[in-house]
This record gives sequence, structure tokens and C-alpha cells, in this order.
Amino acid sequence: MCRRPVRALASPAAAVAAALALSGAPAAAAPAADEGARARAVGAARVAAPLPAPGAPLPRDPARLARRLAATTRALDAAVDRWRRHGRPAVGRPPRDVELLALHHQRIYRLLRADDRLAGATVARLPSGLAREARAIVRAGRGLRRITPAVAARRVRTRRPRPVGVLLRYYREAERRFGVPWQVLAAVNFVESAFGKIRSDSAAGARGPMQFLPRTWAAYGLGGNVHDDRDAILGAANYLRAAGAPRHLRRALWRYNPSARYVDAVLVYAGRMRADPRELYVFYSWQLFVRTERGDLRLTGPGR
Repeated sequence: MCRRPVRALASPAAAVAAALALSGAPAAAAPAADEGARARAVGAARVAAPLPAPGAPLPRDPARLARRLAATTRALDAAVDRWRRHGRPAVGRPPRDVELLALHHQRIYRLLRADDRLAGATVARLPSGLAREARAIVRAGRGLRRITPAVAARRVRTRRPRPVGVLLRYYREAERRFGVPWQVLAAVNFVESAFGKIRSDSAAGARGPMQFLPRTWAAYGLGGNVHDDRDAILGAANYLRAAGAPRHLRRALWRYNPSARYVDAVLVYAGRMRADPRELYVFYSWQLFVRTERGDLRLTGPGR
């Protein structure tokens, strides 16, 4: 295929979602080994009894911040496990404990992303497994921020996303049909619109939870509704397959958005979800922050 304008995104709307302190970790580890490493990395941390308030202060001392990150990671993993085993991920929003812990987790990484020195000193104090994950999270967040323009918060319209269990069903359906790994589709959905939390069109006219330009949607949208989650996910899988996925996944993602930082971040998040399925639920439970000329603002989640 020629390099004409067939990519789905090149617009500030998707970059708004990238203003999240997005996260991920290297994809090389096998799932069982990765989950075991993570459990060992945070196993010594004890869960704090009270749930963190949405704006709870964060330590600025590296040793204290490292302990806070380890404890929060452990508590969040346990809360996600309870949600998956005993809750209803296909119905409604995340449980309150997941929502509050995920926001605290996200805020820690946003702090690390913003301060190179603090990040280096904090990560150096983490156990090796968690340290590798933290480095990747911080690196991906910084990369995406560099391609994220400031926007006017009042122009960003939000919505409650479809339940994560429903989205997972759509990702798996698209994988069966087009061969694109479901984790890649979830990662694209995460970066493009924070799993559908953004419902604004971009300044360039990109639309829907997977941020398609109209001409691209006309070619690859399978006659569906660009604003419908299922249709958009299937359309994205169709597009990526036509662009070379799954065999040439990096090339296909570059066609979706020609930015090395974008491609790297999507692959990191996809790898993280492949290594530990809980990460889909963690990323889904993170909130939408937008970068404005006056600073970053949180638009969704507790207290909003």
C-alpha cells in the first residue's frame, strides 16, 4: 500500500488521551514469569488500611516514594484480582477500591515522569522486577507527553466508557477476525481515547474511541458507526491488518500514527497486558488528565 493518508490518527484529540501518564513494561517476559516477578517485587510491601483520597499528598523523598509505589502496586493488584474473581467487570464501573488505588498509582507515575532526578532515585530503591516496570512506565509517559499539545480543557468532552469486560470481548472478537493481538487493540484504545473516556472530535476531524479520520473510516470501517466501540475496534483491527499486522506490527502502528514514541508506547502497553492480564484493568481504571496551557487537569474519576 502507498503512504497516502490512510492513518487513523494524527490529531490533538488522541494526544489528549496521551496526556495521561500512560504506563507499560517490556513485553519480552513470559506471562507466568512476569507475574511471579512482580509478586516477588512487591510481596514485602504491606497494604495500607485506608484507601488513598483522590488528592492525597505524595512523598517527595525517594525512599518513601519507593515504598509508597510498592505498597500501592501490591494493593491495586489485589483489588483487581478481587474485581475479576468476585465482581462484574462486564457491568458498570470499577469498584471504589480499584478506582482510588489506580488514581493514586497513576499520580505517583505522573510525579516520576515530571522529575528526572526523583524518578532515578526512586526507581533505584525498588526491587528489580518493579524497577523494570517503573522505568518503562516513566519512559512511555515522557515520550507521549512530548507529542501531546496543550488543549483547552473546556473543549474536551468526556463520557463514561463501556465496561472493561465488554471492551475485552470486542478486542478478542477483532483478534479472531483479523489476527491482530487483542492487547495491541486495547493499547491503541488506551492511547487514543483513554478507552473511550474522550468523546470529542479532534481539530483535524478524527472521531470515535479509536480516532479515525473520515476518509480512513470510509475505507476500513466496514460500514459501521465510528462512535460505536465495537465497530471502531473492528475497524482498527481491519486497518492494522491491511497495514501489515500482525507480522509487521511496528510498521502497521506507524501507519496508524507516524510517531516512534507513539509506536513504542503502544507496544509497551500491549506487552504489559500480554505479560500480566491485570494491567488491562489497571490501565482502564486510570483517569483522564489533559495538558493545558495552565497545567495538567484531571477531568474524570473520583471527585469529578
